[in-house]
Amino acid sequence: QVQVVESGGGLVQVGGSLRLSCAASGRTGSVNAMGWFRQAPGKEREFVALIRWSGVSPSYADSVKGRFTISRTNAENTMYLQMTSLKPEDTAVYYCAAYLENGSKSWGQGTQVTVSS
Repeated sequence: QVQVVESGGGLVQVGGSLRLSCAASGRTGSVNAMGWFRQAPGKEREFVALIRWSGVSPSYADSVKGRFTISRTNAENTMYLQMTSLKPEDTAVYYCAAYLENGSKSWGQGTQVTVSS
């Protein structure tokens, strides 16, 4: 079992920055990638960013390219999402997901990000 816990959400003004964190625990040796997803009210959950343990370049949704940066610390099993130039349409609950070797994902509870204008 792998558990992931997000933190760092909050209220920020348009154009501001915020950093989300995701800490993984448990059988972290079975994790081969971690990613961020988000879900806005009335919308489906959508992919935001992905970082792979293999060292392949991270992937980003077109809507966040150039504004968001995903990174990780090996030793702490922690992943980050640095968000800059935030827009109202970035408002959503952000979820962390650990991609497991068996093809499944372990999800966190989510953290709210609200961008006010």
